[in-house]
Amino acid sequence: MSLIVALDPPESVDGIKWCINLINKLDGVPKGFKVGLPLVVKEGIKGLKEVVSVMNTELVIADLKLADIGYVMSLITKVVADAGVNTVIAHAFVGTEGALSELSRVCSELGIKLVLVTFMSHPGAVRVMKRVFSDLLSIVKEINAWGVVLPATMPDVVKSGREYLGPSFKILAPGVGAQGAAPGDALCAGADYEIVGRLITRAENPLKVALEVIKKQEERVRACRGS
Repeated sequence: MSLIVALDPPESVDGIKWCINLINKLDGVPKGFKVGLPLVVKEGIKGLKEVVSVMNTELVIADLKLADIGYVMSLITKVVADAGVNTVIAHAFVGTEGALSELSRVCSELGIKLVLVTFMSHPGAVRVMKRVFSDLLSIVKEINAWGVVLPATMPDVVKSGREYLGPSFKILAPGVGAQGAAPGDALCAGADYEIVGRLITRAENPLKVALEVIKKQEERVRACRGS
């Protein structure tokens, strides 16, 4: 099972109730849930804790895309860890010394999985991130992060990342559904997980669509791997 569901509530709803309703409907289906910064800003840490408390998944991800000095990122990570999060996402471009090295140490102490963004799923990411892609991947290795974010919308980037990093790092690939990537394409390119948001969360029957996504992932992987 390689599905992570991104919980990004519409602006017009009660974010906490919306998330809890979806989590309950999808209970036991995804490998993880990812909560973004908009929900945390709107509902606060108390709201985040309430949402996380009903999750029954292996990965409970705070996608804050941390990008600051190590001291600040570590403070934030300690707060979301207290809320029950077990995985945090930060940007690799801030570098190691005085930044990610400290964050990595704190994550290790707290038992938090650290995932670094080295490429994003929107078209504009190519302009800058492609130029420094190998440098950002080297940072992932240097601090021995648990995983990396690579775009499902660009399978060639996922493939390059897997070739560079080898098998020991987890690859999380967003962009399936609303951004155009098909279920299973990133997995065939070397990803471990595909992150799906609006395709599932805006569906009339989220559970049905989630199960369909998993089925398509499995079919695509069987086809590309020949088994």
